[in-house]
Amino acid sequence: MAMEEVDEVLFVERVAALDIGKATLEGCVRVPHETVAGRRLQEVRQYRTVTRELLEMADWFRCQGVTLVVMEATGDYVRHEGA
Repeated sequence: MAMEEVDEVLFVERVAALDIGKATLEGCVRVPHETVAGRRLQEVRQYRTVTRELLEMADWFRCQGVTLVVMEATGDYVRHEGA
């Protein structure tokens, strides 16, 4: 007897994404629209990679209710064996 598989859609309601560089990073937050059901709002902000600004970004994420953060780093941060 074959079993039918059901793929569940993974959906995070309040998510942030980081694009990390040496001197700056960009943070993007996507949250549900406040008045239009099924729509999303997106905001992008840029921060310098200093403690004060990183804490400011973390506070922004907290205030937006972000529950998941994903990131992408430039190749400068990838350590290769033998390098």
